[in-house]
Amino acid sequence: MEYMGNKEYWDSKFAVRGDNPLQPEKSLLENISCLKNGSILDIACGDGRNTLFLLENGFQVTGVDFSSKALERLKIFADRKNYSVNTKLIDLSIPNSLNDIGIFDNVLVNHYRLSRKQLGSMENHITDNGILFVCGFGQHHKIDSKIRKEDLIQPADFEQLKRSFELIKNIENADDRGFFVTYIFRKK
Repeated sequence: MEYMGNKEYWDSKFAVRGDNPLQPEKSLLENISCLKNGSILDIACGDGRNTLFLLENGFQVTGVDFSSKALERLKIFADRKNYSVNTKLIDLSIPNSLNDIGIFDNVLVNHYRLSRKQLGSMENHITDNGILFVCGFGQHHKIDSKIRKEDLIQPADFEQLKRSFELIKNIENADDRGFFVTYIFRKK
């Protein structure tokens, strides 16, 4: 199997994916009430499964991804429903790639592990009382050719957030797909 952390993998995957987006992330569905009304930055948005759900629920969404194919699909899906979505082609592996992204009421990071430096910079991109919602593969997820150890979200990733954010929810769950975590923080 090919490693899923590179642009070529995702461009080829999105090129052959069906005509409809996947369902929104279960953790987001179950915890949408934790979000602050207003704007949201959807980091590593892919072709928009969460972006579309958030638009449907009244949020102003900016989706960022490194796959141009994913963002093209997101635009098509949004146009079908007459949603207005802002997208940005950003390679998160480039240091400081989010520096000029702006300020939002919420930031969603789904199935992508930001660097500790990027996580630390989130205080510059979230309004007071805004929400940082991170979910993905947890530290006990099985490592294989598609998921590497460096892709697994670790509790220590969030240490530097303690001075600016309050942890309001931490969820861990395992199912037949693996081990998943959700961390929801509110900016102080």
